[in-house]
Amino acid sequence: MNFVVDFSAIWPRVPYLLGGAWLSLQIAFLAFCGGMVIGLFGAMAKTYGGPWVRRPVDFYVGFFTNTPQLVQIYFIFFALPDWGIRLSPYTAVLLGMTLNAGAYLTQVQRAGFASVHRAEIEAAETLGFTRMQSVRFVILPHIMKTLFPPLSNLYILMTLGTSMASVFGVEELTGRAFNVNSETFRSIEVFVVAAVIYIVITFIATLLLAGVGRKFFRAKMSYL
Repeated sequence: MNFVVDFSAIWPRVPYLLGGAWLSLQIAFLAFCGGMVIGLFGAMAKTYGGPWVRRPVDFYVGFFTNTPQLVQIYFIFFALPDWGIRLSPYTAVLLGMTLNAGAYLTQVQRAGFASVHRAEIEAAETLGFTRMQSVRFVILPHIMKTLFPPLSNLYILMTLGTSMASVFGVEELTGRAFNVNSETFRSIEVFVVAAVIYIVITFIATLLLAGVGRKFFRAKMSYL
């Protein structure tokens, strides 16, 4: 067996792979933002809601944190059409990742709510803040400062997790790597390049998130 590593057929397709990396970042960003919104309202419900509010949220969190994300997206993509709901592969993946992220971010932000000192909440109440004003001006700044590092790590993991979109035909980075592999049959070279691109984009994202955390939220961030 005289296998020779040869990247000559891969280099011309690097821009195509980079386009897939951009789509991966787009999916991760949209899913994370949507999950943050869901997680905020879920955390508020678990903190301030009565049993009739907390129980549905607990069921939602329990379901999405105890089943594989891939299975959840399979259900959205293949089962919902039986009820007349047909989604494109991109939409199904984005919806599945958003719902999954929302469950985890509910738990993360719930911990942030619990970490706020009672004296800060009482001070806000004394100043006449409504519940939403307390969340906006007291709790959220505290959450972002305290939880920005773990939230950043979750975002990086979600970026890597977009690779599962290739299963549904979405041409993000991994999906495009499969396409290039089927054309060139240079599996080692293709996936080495794809792995390097993943490393580069996650490293850049880590640096950017560390900078944002330090500058805007005074979070204790590490660059590595």
